[in-house]
Amino acid sequence: MTTDATRTGDEPRTADAAGVSDVPAGTVAPSSDGGRPTTDDPDGRATTVRGGAFWAWTALGLVVVVGLAALTRYLEQNVPTWAEGTAIEDFGAAIEYPVYAILLGLLGNVAVTLLGWRDRIAAAFRTEFFIKTGLVLLGASINLAVIASAAGPAIAQAILLISGVFFFTWWLAGKFGLDDKLRALLASAVSICGVSAAIAAAGAVRARREQLAYTASLVIVFALPSIFILPWLADVFGLSDAVAGAWIGGNIDTTAAVTAAGALAGEEALQIASIVKVTQNALMGVVAVALTAYFTLRVERRPGAARPGLGELWRRFPKFVLGFIAASVIATWYLDAAGADGKATIAIVNDLRVWFLILAFVSIGLEVRVASLREAGWRPVAVFASATVFNLALALALASLLFRNFSA
Repeated sequence: MTTDATRTGDEPRTADAAGVSDVPAGTVAPSSDGGRPTTDDPDGRATTVRGGAFWAWTALGLVVVVGLAALTRYLEQNVPTWAEGTAIEDFGAAIEYPVYAILLGLLGNVAVTLLGWRDRIAAAFRTEFFIKTGLVLLGASINLAVIASAAGPAIAQAILLISGVFFFTWWLAGKFGLDDKLRALLASAVSICGVSAAIAAAGAVRARREQLAYTASLVIVFALPSIFILPWLADVFGLSDAVAGAWIGGNIDTTAAVTAAGALAGEEALQIASIVKVTQNALMGVVAVALTAYFTLRVERRPGAARPGLGELWRRFPKFVLGFIAASVIATWYLDAAGADGKATIAIVNDLRVWFLILAFVSIGLEVRVASLREAGWRPVAVFASATVFNLALALALASLLFRNFSA
């Protein structure tokens, strides 16, 4: 049987039920019999590592991950201040934590590899746990009452835009011959909410970490210039504040970047952009369910095999999506019950979410295998760029149609 690893030259991997979990050869892991941890070297020979040594290396790995995460947060909070009054003031203010986290993770990857520590401390790179926890907490930022207040145009645009851009990207990626899992990640990222959607899709289709890292990097690269280009184009096109906000919210793939671009376009544009982006974020769970069903019933179903039942779909489904939905419902109820005081609590939850996602991005950078990224080549970039242009055109048409007479 041929695996992704044998096709790509990567180390053998195993996936957990959530999808993005895999254990590359050379990674130290506890033994299944409850004894000492073992590690498989590149030649396939199993060696035994003393339990105490394993936990000591894991502790060191946690120090590395948390230290890089703390440095990420420090840079995120201080670079805008350092850049004030300079030529890069706007750029410094626009850079978000995923940029610092992934870059520092990649630098840390190089350092621990040169030191010979990488495989020994890899058990501390708990990417799946950090990702799932961060996305569940992200649900607390989805106020369903706010979405309901703009139910007509915001929901209509979200459904039409996500559907159109997703299927266009999926089709184009197929024409470029990309792997189905990478197609799913790219289509989800560009059509819904960037990195968060890619993470949910990765869980649904069991994508490799390198594919997730590649997609996250593309999202960040394309989001940064959009912060400045879209408000400028909105002014050039003479768009109303509502249409400009809906266009910005429907295009830029990260919530923080949407906020930055919306602020440049004006207060009303910021309000509409935020509502549109939150509405698209809320549909992330629906796409995760659809991808789980499609990959289980079509992509990974062997010829002649029995049709998978509901039990298989449940086993494959990324359970953290349910936590995301539950957090949205609870946060909506809590904000209604607690009033103004509730916003302070939700702000604490959002700050905690940022910490977990920083830890996830740092871990992704530490885990990346350069050979796998190099192998992907230019085709994903071409697909993502083309899909971004399609998204710009479709979102402008929908925003102009649905929000032309809208007032906040």
